[in-house]
Amino acid sequence: MAMSRQSALIVFVAVLASLLEIIDSSIVNVALPTMMGNLGATLEDISMVVTGYAIANAIVLPVSAWLGERIGRRTYYLGCIALFTATSVACGLAPNLPTLIVFRILQGLAGGALLPTSQTLIYEQFPKEKAGMAGAIFGMSVMIGPALGPVMGGYLTDNFGWRSIFNVNLPLGMLTFFVGALVIFDPDYIKEKKDKVKPALDSIGLALLVAGIGCLQYTLERGQPDDWFSSGTICFTATVAAICLPSFIWWELRVPNPIINVRLFKESVVAFGVMLMGCLGLFLYGLVFALPIFLSNTFHYDATQVGEMFIPGSLLTMVMMPVIGRLMQAKVNPKLLIFLGFTCLELTCVIMTTFSPLSSREQILYMLYMRGFALAFLFVPLNSTILSQFSGLQMGQVSGLLNLFRQIGGSMGIAMVATLLDVLSKQNYLDLVSKVSLLNPNVQSYYMQVTGAFSNKLAREVGFNWGSQTALKTLLYKLEAQVFMLSFLQLVFVMMFLVGLAYIPLALIRFKRQAVKIVDAH
Repeated sequence: MAMSRQSALIVFVAVLASLLEIIDSSIVNVALPTMMGNLGATLEDISMVVTGYAIANAIVLPVSAWLGERIGRRTYYLGCIALFTATSVACGLAPNLPTLIVFRILQGLAGGALLPTSQTLIYEQFPKEKAGMAGAIFGMSVMIGPALGPVMGGYLTDNFGWRSIFNVNLPLGMLTFFVGALVIFDPDYIKEKKDKVKPALDSIGLALLVAGIGCLQYTLERGQPDDWFSSGTICFTATVAAICLPSFIWWELRVPNPIINVRLFKESVVAFGVMLMGCLGLFLYGLVFALPIFLSNTFHYDATQVGEMFIPGSLLTMVMMPVIGRLMQAKVNPKLLIFLGFTCLELTCVIMTTFSPLSSREQILYMLYMRGFALAFLFVPLNSTILSQFSGLQMGQVSGLLNLFRQIGGSMGIAMVATLLDVLSKQNYLDLVSKVSLLNPNVQSYYMQVTGAFSNKLAREVGFNWGSQTALKTLLYKLEAQVFMLSFLQLVFVMMFLVGLAYIPLALIRFKRQAVKIVDAH
């Protein structure tokens, strides 16, 4: 059965809204150095532009379905699109850093609603037997966004200034809003909820959730830059998160109208599904954080060149997603597809263990193609199979949880990569520097070769007084390059182990034989 014109427009709006939100989470990173100079800010200060958005995003993700039910999904969704667009323009016009951070947080609060609500809207436009195609359409927007962000950010910043990365959202946001206003309406199950007397707001649950998720996200985002628990702020936020999140679960099990139905975790498909999504997020964002560091340190790529490296693999993911969607329509076991996806991620890590300063561009692209191939086998079956087990408000809540755990997994991946690289680099430096001594014949031979190659005149021309200083500087450079390469490879082995842990929840998850009929949105 062909999709109606209204359903096609709803899918268009949902995909565009998802792209706006996802691209904005990464497009700013490239512009941070330019923003620092323009606003007279330090790196620590300007990082709150990224951290504030991520924290606000994480807070709204799990409660978006509840807010949509309470306010009305049409009003809530269109209102968030309008607020996201308005705050984007406000960020572009911000006269100073504090104003920019405030509007960036508001932008994150609005953007947090777009992803899970868009996902629910897309799934509601397809019958249950075509849930795989719904997942493919949503997955294409989610996968291409992180690859487009750095490239767009670099191009816009270099040619039009950093404010253009926010102002570009105005025409796209207005298009999304006006088309959405024409075709998006509340489904029957939300209309019925709106007509009933609304229960009292669970203010305690909301406060515990905001404090717990907000502090957890801050701890993960700022842990490594602030040296983890040597910082009083990190100790405080980690403690608040450790108290508030268990308290939130305990409280939500006792109130009659919870913000999040935590009893959903009794379902195997939810409990193990969010674990798998967290593993996917950890690798997805951890690799996106680690590989640019490798390319920058080893090959001196700038941010735009790094972004361009990710595009071919992301395009492969987009091409493969409809294929996976058709396989799911053909009743292929989703656990088999997910198993193949995580196996391909393991192979991706294996390829990364062969990286060195002599690696070719083609070798790195081959790894990214394998990653892109794997993500198609993971994202579509995970989202489609899990969400097709639910309908109505429950589907919206599960969608919010899947997106939340993917984001938290991603934040954990970034924190893990940054911390391990720092710790491993310090240890490897201490291990290797003890071997670099003129008492070592190999070091002595290299030192004498470099010293002899540089005459005093040439040494002065390159900034050194003596050839011996040039030799020592060269030795230091080679030592630091070896330390980084060794630390990076050790990090890859850790990531390989963590990806392997995903096989445990995959073995335990139990999908129902038949998907629940998806509620019609019209």
